[in-house]
Amino acid sequence: MTHLNKGTFWLRLTGSPSIFSLESRIFHSISIGLMFLAGIYAPYNLYAGLYIGAVSAFVLSLFFFYQYYYSRFHQRQHNSTTFALAGILIFGVNYLANSGIDGSTDLIWPTYLLLVFTISPYSQHLKWLILYILFFFILHLIEHVYPELVKHPFIAGKGQFIDRVTAFPIPAFAVYIIIRYLRKSYDTERKAAADKTLAVELSSMEKNKLMSILSHDLRSPLLNVQGYLEMLNDHQIDGEDRRILEKALLNSTNNAMDMLSNLLHWSKSQMDGKYVQLRAVDLLTSLSATLEMEKSHALKKGISLRHQIPPNLLVIADVDMLQLVVRNLISNAVKFTPVEGTIQVDVQLLSGECKITVSDNGTGIPEDKQAQIFSIRSEPSMGTNNERGVGLGLFLCKEYIELQHGRIGFESTSGQGSSFFIFIPLA
Repeated sequence: MTHLNKGTFWLRLTGSPSIFSLESRIFHSISIGLMFLAGIYAPYNLYAGLYIGAVSAFVLSLFFFYQYYYSRFHQRQHNSTTFALAGILIFGVNYLANSGIDGSTDLIWPTYLLLVFTISPYSQHLKWLILYILFFFILHLIEHVYPELVKHPFIAGKGQFIDRVTAFPIPAFAVYIIIRYLRKSYDTERKAAADKTLAVELSSMEKNKLMSILSHDLRSPLLNVQGYLEMLNDHQIDGEDRRILEKALLNSTNNAMDMLSNLLHWSKSQMDGKYVQLRAVDLLTSLSATLEMEKSHALKKGISLRHQIPPNLLVIADVDMLQLVVRNLISNAVKFTPVEGTIQVDVQLLSGECKITVSDNGTGIPEDKQAQIFSIRSEPSMGTNNERGVGLGLFLCKEYIELQHGRIGFESTSGQGSSFFIFIPLA
């Protein structure tokens, strides 16, 4: 049996954390262990002549089975009061029938109380503590005053040794299960708290990033547009100079539009939440308009954009998100590819997935920037025509592809170009 199968089997016995509380799952685990041990001790005690001990083990196993069965399979809350009182009764009888202070009952009793604390409400803990301590003293006082009431089914030495050795696994197992669950619960809570703290920090970073975009990155191209328009208005510019200025004006406008588009998509996702509408779509049909628009964008820079997408290829995707991702990847390729460069969009089918690759022969990504390329903390780089981004494009690509149950990656060599690829499920 594999580790996964063992974990699944134990989860079926103890119950899913999404259905049962920590206290219930601890109770289920302890019940299973004690039923198993009782199944061993009952016949052993019977064989050794410890008839009261055998009956106690049998009754205890029946009690645990009843409580466990209705709690685990009928989701009926275990009764911690009955559980605590049953312990007092069973261990009280066992104490008098199994050598009293010289027997093993005192070894098991505190662990049973620990179990009572674990599965009962906090408001009952003090009550059970006082009751167990009081009953403990009463039993020992009875033995002290009336020693003839205590039965000694075995002699000191070998019999006492066997009794202690066979009794020790019960508290040891119980403590192991309780501590294991409490530690796992603590670790889970600590991880959740750490994740929450990280989420708050990331949210703060995102807000700072947004303010930076609004104050500088988006303002800069608009100032350029303003400057170009003032120059065209104040001066008579003709010929080559006018053409150069108009081209620079167009580049600044395109940059501003790209930045504003990504900014609006990101802001909308933060305000409205991530709503994804996945359905089977034809890949070529969905991307045709995007590819034509980006081809026109690339031609203005003298770049050739080619694509090879087979017709009638169905994928599971959100069309708007997929178009934004592909548009961003091609726009990035155009930005970092020099004049007369080439960009290629290819599609491959790989075991239930569609791999879309956008490759270029541009400047590539420096190694020191590759680790943060999909992070909102990544710093925008200048394109081959001094185009400036906002650092949100690839961050959005990763987020939107993962929302479609896909993946994104890249390969890049500085000075030789980059290849970005996304994987989305086939229909």
